[in-house]
Amino acid sequence: MPQGKPAGVRCVQLDAQMRCRIFGQPERPAVCAQLQPQPEMCGLEEDGGQHARLYLARLEKLTAPD
Repeated sequence: MPQGKPAGVRCVQLDAQMRCRIFGQPERPAVCAQLQPQPEMCGLEEDGGQHARLYLARLEKLTAPD
């Protein structure tokens, strides 16, 4: 996404399993590499990632340009 990823838009690099297709590649954006998962971000495995998605959506909203 050359112009960046707008808040609320799914990253084009995510595959069907919600895994990054360019993980570990030099073209992976620095912001992605700097985001380190923490327990409060990830939630429980049993929720199927719902907690993590809500957490990331909140981060997007809080950091969106005015």
